[in-house]
Amino acid sequence: MANPRIRQYRKAAEAMKDGQFRVEIPVGGRDEIGRLGEALAELGRSLEARFGELAMLYSITEKINAGLVLDEVLDYVYDSLRPIVPYDRIGFSLLDEGGKVVRARWARSDAADMKIPSGYEARMEGSSLQRVMETGRPRILNDLEAYLRDHPQSESTRKIVEEGMRASLTCPLIAKGKPIGFMFFSSMKPHAYENVHVELFMQIAGQLAIIVEKGRLYQQLIELNEMKNKFLGIAAHDLRSPIAVVKSYLSLLLKNYLGEISDEQREVMKSMNTACQTMLTLIDDLLDVSAIESGRLDLRPQEVDVAEYLRNSHAANSLLARAKSIQLELDLDPELPRVVMDPDRVNQVVNNLITNAIKFSHPETAITVRARPLADGVEISVSDQGQGIPEEEIPKIFAPFVRSSVRPTGGEKSTGLGLAIAKRMVEAHGGRLTVKSKVGEGSTFTFTLPLRSPVNAPEK
Repeated sequence: MANPRIRQYRKAAEAMKDGQFRVEIPVGGRDEIGRLGEALAELGRSLEARFGELAMLYSITEKINAGLVLDEVLDYVYDSLRPIVPYDRIGFSLLDEGGKVVRARWARSDAADMKIPSGYEARMEGSSLQRVMETGRPRILNDLEAYLRDHPQSESTRKIVEEGMRASLTCPLIAKGKPIGFMFFSSMKPHAYENVHVELFMQIAGQLAIIVEKGRLYQQLIELNEMKNKFLGIAAHDLRSPIAVVKSYLSLLLKNYLGEISDEQREVMKSMNTACQTMLTLIDDLLDVSAIESGRLDLRPQEVDVAEYLRNSHAANSLLARAKSIQLELDLDPELPRVVMDPDRVNQVVNNLITNAIKFSHPETAITVRARPLADGVEISVSDQGQGIPEEEIPKIFAPFVRSSVRPTGGEKSTGLGLAIAKRMVEAHGGRLTVKSKVGEGSTFTFTLPLRSPVNAPEK
C-alpha cells in the first residue's frame, strides 16, 4: 500500500505547478519520504520567493518601457524593490567624456546626510570601477570598512562609509553592448549581499540601461528637431529678401517704370512674377512652421467683430471663386459675438480653408462659409461640394508636407503645409480644427474660437 504522504506530496507538487506555493506539506519522520517532504517544502518557499522577484522585475520592466523620465523610474525602483533585495541606498552614475569619467546622475539614501550627491565625479582610469566594467560582472563588497582599510586612497568608499553604509553591490550598465554607467546598491548592514541573486540585480540594471538609452535618443531627437527648426527659419528668412527684391523689380518692369517692354517679354515676366509669389508663399509657410514648432509663434490678440470680419474675408475670396465659376456663399448667425483673437493669424486659417475648397471643387458648385455662436465662443466652418477626401487619409491631412490623393481641379499647386499651419493657429487660440468628408459629396472643415484668447491680453 502506498505511503499516504506520497499522495500529499503529489498534490503539493501539482499545486506548485499552478502557482500555489503555500501548500500544507507533512514533513514528519526521518525516513527518505520525510526528507523528500522537507525538500519539497523548501522548494515551495524558494519558488515563492523567486516568483515574487520575477513579478517585481516584470513590474519594473513595464514602468521602464512606459516612460522616458529616468528620475521617475529610479524613484519607483527605490520605493518598490525592498521586499526582494536589501539596500539603504541606491546610486546611479553615467560615463562621461568618452568613458573617461564616471559622474553621479541620481541617488537616494536612508542616511541623514548623503555624502555622494548628483554631480560627484571620479576618473575611470585605474579605478576598481574600470575593472568592473571590463568584466561586465557585478562587484560585491560585504565589508566596506575592511575594503577602505586596504584601499585608503578610495575617496568614494570613504564617503559611502561616512554615510553609514557597510556593504555594497555594484552593477555595470550596458546598453546595446556599450558601457554607459553603473548602478550602486548599498546597505547599512555588513555582509548584506552574501546570499543575493546577482542575476536579479543584473536584470534590473539591464532594464535601467534601456531607459537611459531611450532617454539619450529622445534628447537627441529634441536637439535635432530644434536644429532643424533653426536652420529652416534661417534659410527661409535669408531666401525671402532676395526673392522679394526680384519680385519688386519685376513689378516695376511690368508697369513700364523702366521703359517699354515687348508683349513677349511681358508674358515671361508675368510667369517669373507668379513663380516669385509662389516661392514667397512657400517661404512664409516655412517660417510659420518653424515658429510654431519652436514655440515662437507670436499672437497679437484684439477684440474682433466676427460677422464683419467674415464679410471682409468673403469679399476678398469671392473673386477667386468666381474665376472658377464657383459660388462662394456666406451664412452668418445674427447673434455672433465679438471675439478676442489675432485677426491676421485667423485670416490665414479662413483663407486657407476657402482657397483649399476652391482648389479642389469643380466649376458650377458652391462653397459655404458659416458661423454660429457657442456658449463660450464661435464655430466657423467652410463646406464645399467637391471631391471629398478618402476616409483613410483624413487622419494624416493635418501633418506638415502631407498631400491627399485628391488632385486640384484646376492644376493649382500645393505645398502640403496649409492645413498643418491652420490647425496650429487654431490650437494656439485655444480652439480646435476638425473635418468631415465623404468622397463624391464634399468636405466640411470646422474650427472653434473661444471668446477670449488663452494667450496675452487684447491690445488697447
